[in-house]
Amino acid sequence: MKQTNVKPADGKLGIMVVGCGAVATTFMTGVLMTRRGLAKPVGSMTQYDKIRIGRGDDKKYLPYADIVPMAKLDDIVFGCWDVYPQNAYQAAMYAEVLKEKDINPVKDELEAIKPMKAAFDKNYAKRLDGDNVKDCKTRWEMVEALRQDIRDFKEKNGCARIVVLWAASTEIYVPVCEKIHYHLADLEAAMKADDREHVAPSMCYAYAALTEGAPFIMGAPNTTVDIPAMWELAEQTKMPIAGKDFKTGQTLVKSGFAPIIGTRCLGLHGWFSTNILGNRDGLVLDEPANFHTKEVSKLSTLETILKPEIQPDLYGHGNDEDTQYYHKVRINYYPPRNDNKEGWDNIDIFGWMGYPMQIKINFLCRDSILAAPLCLDLCLLSDLAARAGRYGIQRFLSFFLKAPMHDYTQGEEAVNHLYQQYTMLKNAIREMGGYEADEEID
Repeated sequence: MKQTNVKPADGKLGIMVVGCGAVATTFMTGVLMTRRGLAKPVGSMTQYDKIRIGRGDDKKYLPYADIVPMAKLDDIVFGCWDVYPQNAYQAAMYAEVLKEKDINPVKDELEAIKPMKAAFDKNYAKRLDGDNVKDCKTRWEMVEALRQDIRDFKEKNGCARIVVLWAASTEIYVPVCEKIHYHLADLEAAMKADDREHVAPSMCYAYAALTEGAPFIMGAPNTTVDIPAMWELAEQTKMPIAGKDFKTGQTLVKSGFAPIIGTRCLGLHGWFSTNILGNRDGLVLDEPANFHTKEVSKLSTLETILKPEIQPDLYGHGNDEDTQYYHKVRINYYPPRNDNKEGWDNIDIFGWMGYPMQIKINFLCRDSILAAPLCLDLCLLSDLAARAGRYGIQRFLSFFLKAPMHDYTQGEEAVNHLYQQYTMLKNAIREMGGYEADEEID
């Protein structure tokens, strides 16, 4: 490893997860099983991917941990918050993502992970009905209680560092309001005034994490850290933030397949995406106000890859205004499927002389199996970023996220093209490792 300014990953890393459902318990169980040598962390970039450093005769392909100081799986300690009081073992069994034989070897460790009371507002997730909830009079009280939780957890478990990860449900859509969300002082005033319309519970978790010196990762499409007030806080506290919405199934396919259409200069009439899933995520998304939050995040991917203003002949047709192809996204709650999500994509393209063709993609995926390695990578890489002195929006983590954060106040556009995102990721790792960030994003 070259000499870098990144602080070493000494001591324990506390990963505090908001939500102890299917995603969280699959993530925790997988890490615990892997470190006992009983499972493989398949799908995790930090555990498997190799990056080229140097060129010509100096060229080498190295795992991340050989380029930068990464926290080891043995050093991770898990904690969580949830509206349901079941411990992580009970929650993993209830989720029915993993088989009992893959949970039981770490039963004792999972049973020891008991969720702290959640900072919860039923108006933000009407379909959830748990009683393991903090009794807070105001949003500011929520923040104070969560800060205390983080301090207590860190001390009790002897952690050197903490990362906070949101793996809970999608909240109802909160439109960005300039009066409240653009300046930190206004957001704090709204929290103290208990403005429940503009301050989502997730914002309280993010605020608490950043002020306690913990990076925060938003794994749902909620309006949380993607507001200027939070960027201001991240700058003040010198903490990294990442979000939003884990890029697991259909959007992963979209961000990887749309570049094929664009690179090959084929035309697009329309892209219809539909999903069925039956886990708690599906239940919450069955509520229209919660689905809208998800819809906004899922729709944003395609529009930044195939742009009508750059190629009007190819992407400027389809809808009533004749400005762009049709793009529809649907999610249907279907309990028999539980976590085994199914995504269908129907893509209507056209080629030479405008002749139509179709592409059909049917992805029978397992939502939590795809999300768990993303949770691990986002936590380890956010911890790395903090030790490297990187703060604010971590654009290099866009690879893992459906609707990557960007500074929309400056007209910046998110990068959604999977291969450009991968280049950003590799360059950041090279840079933090003291090597040249030598790949161009075209």
